[in-house]
Amino acid sequence: MGNGPAPFSEIGKRARDLLTRDYNYDQKFSLAIPTSTGMGFTATGVKKGQIFVGDISTQYRSGKTIVDVKVDTYSNVSTKVTYDVGPGTKAAVSFNVPDHKSGKLDVHYLHHHAAINSSIGLNPSPQLEVSAAIGSKYIAIGGEVGFDTSSSSFTKYNAGISFNKQDFSAAVLLIDKGQTVKASYAHVVNPLTGTEVAAEMTHRLSSFQNSFSLGSVHKIDSLTSMKTRFSDDGKIAISSQREWRPKSLVTFSAEYDTKAINTAPKCGLSIALKP
Repeated sequence: MGNGPAPFSEIGKRARDLLTRDYNYDQKFSLAIPTSTGMGFTATGVKKGQIFVGDISTQYRSGKTIVDVKVDTYSNVSTKVTYDVGPGTKAAVSFNVPDHKSGKLDVHYLHHHAAINSSIGLNPSPQLEVSAAIGSKYIAIGGEVGFDTSSSSFTKYNAGISFNKQDFSAAVLLIDKGQTVKASYAHVVNPLTGTEVAAEMTHRLSSFQNSFSLGSVHKIDSLTSMKTRFSDDGKIAISSQREWRPKSLVTFSAEYDTKAINTAPKCGLSIALKP
């Protein structure tokens, strides 16, 4: 399915990741322990103010079945069972404990010219969600719809189109039930240095308000990268990431609000370990 379109949720993902991914303004730690038996463990924690929250998750693989279980700081248990039904088709059942109304069934289908995702809540008044994208890995057009059966109303309906090449990606989305237009663009400036720039602009049709963000990423060396971001609200952010061992990362992020000169910059440190 490598030549098929990506799911609708990934329209504009390349620019979105460059502008938002790896920016963290808290103390964050994660530890992943894979095993050769098909079971892996991951522990994550984030310090937010004076509170430290986190979770422990485990994943077990057996043939066509994947079981994910996660327990968070507040003793909430999330379970997801994914089964590979056939070529390009996967089904997943998820639920949270103690929320007995949280059950959900997801079906994902990938084809050479289509990607379809659907979701239905496993309760008497379920929420329904369907998203689809058609095209190829170079150009795709799609949409998504959400419907709440308890109120007989649409919770969302969005549409979008994307163009993707090895050196650039462009996307236009109509979101917020047709009230907002979002356009994004990412371009590789220099493949040798890994330099890439991205821009995202949002226009709200009801209020005629515009907002934008500009960002870049540059590889200082094979193990270190630097990201920058500037937004129209006056916020400037940087992020530096170092791979100090295979798949183990240290990331430092900082953000300064130029319109709040009496406020200290926000800083964060993230450490991801994988033995």
